[in-house]
Amino acid sequence: MKIFINGEIKDFSVETNLFDLLKNLDLPTERVAIELNKQVIRRKNWETTDVKDADKIEIVHFVGGG
Repeated sequence: MKIFINGEIKDFSVETNLFDLLKNLDLPTERVAIELNKQVIRRKNWETTDVKDADKIEIVHFVGGG
């Protein structure tokens, strides 16, 4: 299955949900926002939101600073 993540195509051999996708990509689950097909998905729904072939995902990291 091919998924677009931040504009890049990534291949995955198994179905996954958003939470597991972050783990698979070695991304932290804290201070991250996910948009799936132009819709922001709440953190509480990551584990129940399945990723499908050709989905477009944007992952944004929040960075603090001064």
